[in-house]
Amino acid sequence: MTLPLDAVPAPDPAAEPAGFMVSADAGDRVHYLDWGGPTSGGAGALPAAAGPAVLAIHGLSATAWAWTPVARRLRGATRFVAMDLRGHGLSDAPTEPDAYRLGALAGDVVAVVEGAELLDGGRRVVLAGHGFGAMVALAAAARLAAACAGVVLVDGGWESIEDALGIDADEFLRGIDEPPEVMRSMRAFLADRAAFDPATWDDDQDRAARAQVVETHAGRVVPATRPHALEASVREMFRYDPTASIAAVEAPLVALRAAGEDARARARRLAAACAEREDAGRPPIETFAFERDGHNLMRYRPAEVTAAILSLVTRGPWPLSR
Repeated sequence: MTLPLDAVPAPDPAAEPAGFMVSADAGDRVHYLDWGGPTSGGAGALPAAAGPAVLAIHGLSATAWAWTPVARRLRGATRFVAMDLRGHGLSDAPTEPDAYRLGALAGDVVAVVEGAELLDGGRRVVLAGHGFGAMVALAAAARLAAACAGVVLVDGGWESIEDALGIDADEFLRGIDEPPEVMRSMRAFLADRAAFDPATWDDDQDRAARAQVVETHAGRVVPATRPHALEASVREMFRYDPTASIAAVEAPLVALRAAGEDARARARRLAAACAEREDAGRPPIETFAFERDGHNLMRYRPAEVTAAILSLVTRGPWPLSR
């Protein structure tokens, strides 16, 4: 099974999103980037009032800017919005640990869906989540129920992090700090990120990387994600139950698996998640593997991630039944 890359619109290098804030149930503000959608009805564009819009959710310590390579392509077919999780980017960072439970984060997703008017006219929404954001996407999809047209899990959401890494949350947190030489300056930080894969480093990757850190007066950089939010998010990530989360979603799921330290074990866990979902009477998970690419598939495989999302956007039926 392959992804239909011929259906992916060409990236729009001139596109720029508008930034907005929306208030969640507890009054916390959530920031999102609205990339808009097709305006000319060109090839690949869906009817304005038909196909689902897309809301994308970044992973741990990232921001909405991580989705830029996908946004530049997908906005040529349908409306695309990417949000900052609470504690990340420009969203508020409440101090209560329970504010980072999946239920609260799912509530923020729903707040963005409603605030951005993604369901207007009876439309539905496709959710896409990367890493920790995939877990949030599944929780939000269960809450949105019939209003969710599908979920794309980008290298996350289908496995237990403790099982995958063989460590607990405390050990993960002890090892999460960047090396001092990487954080000594913005230049050093950007050079480190560019070195992950020089061929895919460009202005969009530079902007996404800059959004992850704050430059101090002394010229060093520190993570932009608030420490208390990072710790609470990690602990929630380690509490995550993939079996229950996947079974709770009625909408179609597509999973994209990147390379890992133990690719065979990761493949087995994804296969197990597929079997458990079918045992629960849900539609099967469509899976795609990228054995040579790292975790950030939006950077390394933007056309393929776009194609996976489009496979759900174009599937129909589009409007909610009334």
